[in-house]
Amino acid sequence: MNTSEHVIEVTDLRRVYGGGFQAVRGITFHVKRGEIFALLGTNGAGKTSTVELLEGLARPSGGRVRVLGHDPYTERAAVRPRTGVMLQEGGFPSELTVTETARMWAGCVSGARPVDEALALVGLAGKPAVRVKQLSGGERRRLDLALALLGRPEVLFLDEPTTGLDAEGRRDTWELVRALRDEGTTVLLTTHYLEEAEDLADRLAILHEGRIAAAGTPAEVTAAQPSRITFELPEGHHLGDLPPLPALGVCAHEVDGRVVRLRTHTLQRTATALLVWAEREGLGLGRLDVRSASLEEAFLGIAREAAAAAHGRGSGARTEEYAA
Repeated sequence: MNTSEHVIEVTDLRRVYGGGFQAVRGITFHVKRGEIFALLGTNGAGKTSTVELLEGLARPSGGRVRVLGHDPYTERAAVRPRTGVMLQEGGFPSELTVTETARMWAGCVSGARPVDEALALVGLAGKPAVRVKQLSGGERRRLDLALALLGRPEVLFLDEPTTGLDAEGRRDTWELVRALRDEGTTVLLTTHYLEEAEDLADRLAILHEGRIAAAGTPAEVTAAQPSRITFELPEGHHLGDLPPLPALGVCAHEVDGRVVRLRTHTLQRTATALLVWAEREGLGLGRLDVRSASLEEAFLGIAREAAAAAHGRGSGARTEEYAA
């Protein structure tokens, strides 16, 4: 890959706050031109700390950041006019109207797109004279996005862009972000909505305690996690009645009473063998649920592994893992 295609380059990036707290602990990734890249992680994972360094709002404690070939902190004048930033909260003057707020912001942007056009893009065309204080939380997020788009940015940073939006507003925002990507805009977003990241992102990274725990396309990240088959055994039957689990392709299982959860990297093979066995035995498997791994499974799997490493396992269900 030619590095000129990398609009964002992050190498061994670190951020340490006063008192020695390491929020970002040596992460490396890149974002290609015209790509949607998502940063995921639980609260405190280092997402916002990382994005603030990419936006040039602070100097890294270590490592290297380049946005459009420049250091966003020391060469801010070369980077800022070419980027759009949507923060978690805009902090607009409450007495200004939507149009007045957008015009004020447009006065600070080179080559700003028409205010009416920006408002129409985010679905606020019908609210030009409404004061900011009268907007709902979701409408304020739409206004945040409109202002980030005023300068026709080459790189767009979106920090939790759909927080407070209803389902329709979220879907509309997704369509807008895709359209921007298709027009050549590079988008880096953080989100707590895993469905959003799975639907939107071309690639993503999951942060945990300041480090990248997993990265790749959504399909690549989820492929590392086993699929799941859950069912309830009939009264009087037990796990030991099943064929040997490793022979079924099962890599781990949990038992909670009569409820059995099987995990497998060969879902079709395992599900077929399980159902053939149940049919042969004349058994009905209650509450049967067969599903491929999702981004949520990958995210929760990383959290489980971290918790197990830190505290050891301890839950109501018994879990066993083994080589398939």
